[in-house]
Amino acid sequence: MKTPSCALLAEVRAFRQTHPDVRYVDLIALDIPGHFYGKRYPVEMLEKVAAGSPLKLPQNAVLLGVQGGLFKIGDYCFNDGDPDANRRLVPGTLKPVSWESQPLGQMLITSDGTDAPIEFEPREVLARVLQRLQHKGIHPVVAFELEFYLFDKKLANGLPQFPRDPLSDDADDQPNLHIERLSRFSVVLDDMAQTARDQGIDSTVITAEIGPGQFEINFGHSADALRAADWAALFCRSTRGVALKHGYRASFMAKPYLQFPGSGMHVHVSLYDGAGNNLLAAHQQQPLRHAVAGCLQLLPHCMPIFAPHHNALRRLGGTVNAATRASWGFEDRDACVRIPESDPRNLRIEHRLASADANPYLVLAAILAGLEHGLETRQEPIAPLNDDRSSGTDFPVEMLDAVRAMQHHTVVRDTLGAEFVDVYCENKRQDHLAFQQEINAREYRWFL
Repeated sequence: MKTPSCALLAEVRAFRQTHPDVRYVDLIALDIPGHFYGKRYPVEMLEKVAAGSPLKLPQNAVLLGVQGGLFKIGDYCFNDGDPDANRRLVPGTLKPVSWESQPLGQMLITSDGTDAPIEFEPREVLARVLQRLQHKGIHPVVAFELEFYLFDKKLANGLPQFPRDPLSDDADDQPNLHIERLSRFSVVLDDMAQTARDQGIDSTVITAEIGPGQFEINFGHSADALRAADWAALFCRSTRGVALKHGYRASFMAKPYLQFPGSGMHVHVSLYDGAGNNLLAAHQQQPLRHAVAGCLQLLPHCMPIFAPHHNALRRLGGTVNAATRASWGFEDRDACVRIPESDPRNLRIEHRLASADANPYLVLAAILAGLEHGLETRQEPIAPLNDDRSSGTDFPVEMLDAVRAMQHHTVVRDTLGAEFVDVYCENKRQDHLAFQQEINAREYRWFL
């Protein structure tokens, strides 16, 4: 029996009072590939959980592959009896769901903070990295930016189609980057942004991106790095739901069209000490250079996290603002690690390599591990792209090579956890092999 939380109980009771028509609440968490799993709870049972009743889900649900299958990984899944594991409610995440046909609520759950957290759960991996940084007096401030595509609701021969402009009869009228596109799709975009805010997400700027039907929505900077990753995860769920409500599909797939740019997950990170001083700006920004060097050193070995799905690597090496090598630069969108122009108080790195469909908890954990490694080793980075346009180091462009690089890298194992790395890499390896078998059996055009 868990210790009752007065704050959680008050949150659930306030929700029931404000939304008396809601009978069920989805309790959800992210698995390794970044898909939500969970259970739909009657709201009166949720109140009992908040009061201290146990909340258990199968431990191995976290290990689901990209296409939903379970793989043999060590003693998990097929050799451990699929045991239940305790979860807890994440305070502040109980919100109404507006995109379903019936009144619903949703709330995040996690194993981190329980008596026996699941070592390979993505939120637990990030929580351990943040705890280690906190013990060192390092406090990250984080902001995510997520690109996504709108598609027509119906596919054509299994392929996504440009969304029809609601103000035009021309289905191909797609003025890329033009702000008029925000007006043409304002009904669905405004609903996405407002729904995100209703979920507690600090959504801010909306941008029309280069691809047809491609947009980006930014989030505010958060001193609670776990909450920042929660926002990114919840935004993906709500955005897909709102798109369907308006007769579209929304996808965070890394590269849905071969001829157009892919979608990225850009993460802004600054580091502060306990007194609120920006650590990266000290000593003429020397710690910034060390942090960049650490990020670039670990970047090739974390490719299975940054580009985790079957077409994610296709996004890299494009002609527009997509990295071809592990590089960095000031105000340079061709770099994996970009340093935006800012005053010393707000000095930060922008990590631009991850695809939009990557797991936000794992992406942020890998970025922070790189920054931490750089601050500790104090190495100088390679030349920035501002000085040398050819600067950069190669990262693995084949999934199995990337998995091997990650699994055998000592620093990655130490900073993210050896147990997690072994489980994650085996999941990615087997998922990749299973997908290759499907490609050999039939034309799998959607992912190509």
